[in-house]
Amino acid sequence: MPTPPDPQPAGSNRLQAVMKYSGLAFQMLAIIGGSAWLGTWLDGRLHTQPWLTIGLLLLGVFLAVFQVIRSLTKESL
Repeated sequence: MPTPPDPQPAGSNRLQAVMKYSGLAFQMLAIIGGSAWLGTWLDGRLHTQPWLTIGLLLLGVFLAVFQVIRSLTKESL
């Protein structure tokens, strides 16, 4: 007869939660930072300061928030 698996220690759940949310924070940082960098680079190349930076930064914030909401609702289902 197989033995049941050992339950996870309580500290393991806390560590998993910390890693999940810190991963979400790094994703947001990468999306927003990347869009700001791309906007600044495009503004320098196309001489449209600061409009592409503003537009891509707003798009990056929207995408980052959308990604976080999608990630959190997918795991709660």
